[in-house]
Amino acid sequence: MIEKTYKTECGTIHYWTNEKKDSPSALVFLPGLTADHRLFDKQIEYFKDKYRVFVWDAPGHASSWPFDLTFNLEDKARWLDGILNKEGISAPIVIGQSMGGYVGQMYSQIYPDKLKGFVSIDSAPLQRKYVTSAEIWLLKRMEPVYRHYPWKSLLKSGTNGVACTEYGRKLMLDMMMVYDGDQERYARLSGHGFRMLAESMEADLPYEIKCPALLICGEKDHAGSCIRYNKAWHKESGIPIEWIKNAGHNSNTDAPETVNRLIEDLLYRVN
Repeated sequence: MIEKTYKTECGTIHYWTNEKKDSPSALVFLPGLTADHRLFDKQIEYFKDKYRVFVWDAPGHASSWPFDLTFNLEDKARWLDGILNKEGISAPIVIGQSMGGYVGQMYSQIYPDKLKGFVSIDSAPLQRKYVTSAEIWLLKRMEPVYRHYPWKSLLKSGTNGVACTEYGRKLMLDMMMVYDGDQERYARLSGHGFRMLAESMEADLPYEIKCPALLICGEKDHAGSCIRYNKAWHKESGIPIEWIKNAGHNSNTDAPETVNRLIEDLLYRVN
């Protein structure tokens, strides 16, 4: 994997890719809020010798800092497209965990004919109809919560709350420790992410997924109302769903072999 950079008006994005030009598809891995490229280590390790793969530290996250947190979800999707164009990736398969899944839906909204495939891992639908007004109200007001929450308690809840396995929890702890000693940055990053999400929901756009797609959700995913959202998303859209046993919000770290197999199954459908 080769680390590269992409400059925007708000800051520089760091990303990693391989040079497998003969790959039939490019897998674009997008981590969730406050996580970084390491979230997909088990997926990159499995797929990098078979396919063109891409993963980033999302704007403002980890290596993609300093960054002006004035952008919205549409900006994020457009920057992603700029990077993919730079890398010669024309028909991406987006695999987004949590916030990464929302970026994938915004990408599909802006570039409806570019996506070759979409996998949502413990994410949720971006359409307004799935969320309540109270939930949107709360999303816009999360920054003070993260600013005043005791850091040690935040580390504990942030790791135990998203993963069920020792590997998954240790990995999330390592990613959260990027912000150790700078809780203000962590709070700003989290608050900005949730506000950006709420504003995209309020825009009430179709966010239709027109390519082959799959929903993946851990049976023990207790992050917000993720399980409720996924049940409704599957029922309303008809997109197939796979429930991962003994897995939490970061199900790709709790059950990497299962998730890798499901991703590969989708690849057989689109290639």
